[in-house]
Amino acid sequence: MLNSMKTIICGLLVSAMFCGFAAVNMASAKDFKLNMCAMPEHETFFPWYAKKMGWDKEAGLDFNILYFESGMQQLEALPAKQWDVGLTGGVPYTFGALRYGAYLLGIGNNESFCNSVFARPDSDVASVKGSVAGYPEVYGKADQIKKKVFLVTTVSSAHYAMSSYLNIFGLKDSDVIVKQMDQASIMAAFQSGVGDFACLWAPYNYTAVERGWVEVANVDTSKRALPITFIGGKDFCDKNPEIVAKYLDVMFRGIKKIATEGATDENVKLFQEMYLDWAGMEYTFEAAKKDIEMHPVIQYEEQLKIMDASKGESEVQRWERLIAEFLHANGRLTDAEFDKIKGGECITDKYLKMVKTPIK
Repeated sequence: MLNSMKTIICGLLVSAMFCGFAAVNMASAKDFKLNMCAMPEHETFFPWYAKKMGWDKEAGLDFNILYFESGMQQLEALPAKQWDVGLTGGVPYTFGALRYGAYLLGIGNNESFCNSVFARPDSDVASVKGSVAGYPEVYGKADQIKKKVFLVTTVSSAHYAMSSYLNIFGLKDSDVIVKQMDQASIMAAFQSGVGDFACLWAPYNYTAVERGWVEVANVDTSKRALPITFIGGKDFCDKNPEIVAKYLDVMFRGIKKIATEGATDENVKLFQEMYLDWAGMEYTFEAAKKDIEMHPVIQYEEQLKIMDASKGESEVQRWERLIAEFLHANGRLTDAEFDKIKGGECITDKYLKMVKTPIK
């Protein structure tokens, strides 16, 4: 009798264990693990905060936010399917569309004000402002810039800032000396006296200002626009449209928070936490506040308008075409490559229209 009771009890325990394992597996199975590429920049706040608040789980997703130093590093990882969706600059996105048919799903922010070219305060360039008509905030003259050394992360938003700056003076990349470096290396090299110009994106440009370096131009003062894009791998998006729509839904929750609240003390502290927690970067309160203020975001309803190509080229398609034209003019795209992407066929509002509204 005792042995029979033991057998029954053991059976119940084993059954309970299996039920427990099954419950755990069902709980984890309901959250789709979404691998996401990101960089230590303003827009990473959206997925980081969403994960912190559990918004991804509310949408049935599990965000895995992968760190990359540059957009081109992100693209190198796309063929191996290391990530499914993510956030990247308007310049590297062009190559994502060209090489892999990657989709532009929406806009993370407008970073035109935060991609800049810097000179040292003792540079002769820093003493000449507004020499070209129509560009009152731009420093320098052509003969001060030609054949000088530019430290830049090539094929990036900072590279676009550099080439936009050169274009004002009728110059191209081939008229100067381009030294490829990642952003952290540029900061160290320029501080030690290497190069004549440093081309930076946020948050490195805030540190540059704190060090007294002179911003000679940015994308906005050069009369151009530069978006951060929500990017998606073509195969993944084609196979998982509902997952992509959920991802966008969560992103727009973060955008709505920043758009409606702005640089409150709470949000500034959250940005500081995000940079330290995810990127290992210490941020002053002032720099984090500026990061929010200098990156205008576009809410869902407005993005539907700027992504709409039903009556011809959309606003976002125009932005990306201008970037492609810059790459083409500087020899980064062949005629055939430019013709392939200039129409913006990979820029789609299909997934935006699938987002459930209103945004929470």
